[in-house]
Amino acid sequence: MHFARFDFGVGVLHDGRARHLPWESMSELLRHRRAAIRQAMEEPSSRWFPEAEVTLQAPIDGRMEVWAAGVTYERSLDARVEESTHTGALSTVYDRVYAADRPELFFKAAAWRVVTEGQPIMIRADAAASVPEPELAVVANCFGEPVGVTICDDMTARTIEGDNPLYLPQAKIYDGACGLARKVLPWWELPPEMRITMEIHRGGPAVFTGETSTARLRRTPEELLGWLFREQSFPDGVILSTGTGIVPPLDFTLAPGDEVTIAIEGVGVLRQRVEERGT
Repeated sequence: MHFARFDFGVGVLHDGRARHLPWESMSELLRHRRAAIRQAMEEPSSRWFPEAEVTLQAPIDGRMEVWAAGVTYERSLDARVEESTHTGALSTVYDRVYAADRPELFFKAAAWRVVTEGQPIMIRADAAASVPEPELAVVANCFGEPVGVTICDDMTARTIEGDNPLYLPQAKIYDGACGLARKVLPWWELPPEMRITMEIHRGGPAVFTGETSTARLRRTPEELLGWLFREQSFPDGVILSTGTGIVPPLDFTLAPGDEVTIAIEGVGVLRQRVEERGT
């Protein structure tokens, strides 16, 4: 079972069928406790219809935001140090974040900047190298309870961030820099660990493939949410992307026309074509 935002309202998806839930938007759904959301999803109903009759949207609307966590996998730590154009004190910035109690958390996107399947993921024209970051994203209600998970492509303008960590907002936040899959797996159906894979195709053949597992996450999603909700409120809920464990080599960059496919076991697939801003 999954839940999703439809072209009108929100609903449950199961075995090629769909039915509506008693809320008009994802943000309205996330104003309720997880127990109430689960009860509505599992309620017996005869009001099912073919899933093909609805158009699925990105699972974000209203005042919802996307945030992201960094340096949560050891591979991500290594890559961030490699990407930096300096050494010494700068590399210790990433070492400290990986080992510290407090995680790296940053704002990623407002609802209207998010793109989903059927819409292009974007690269910046002023970045010499850009890479996708496949991540498990947690959908949380306004109370900070995890309600479900989906797939996020946390795009990074690698050369911009590598020049200086203070450029992180420009490397991470721009139109079309956040891709979200349309379906959300309910939290109570989450397996203990999930395989994450990514393929990048360029005119047919794969130019990069990689995989990891959520078992390699240093911090749990609940821990990350706990930090995110400290001194901060999300009245319409929030989506928190939990970091990446798949990083292409330093000599790789996305190009317009590439196709990025991210799959998370049990959650689904996010497939998007790459375009460049301004083209």
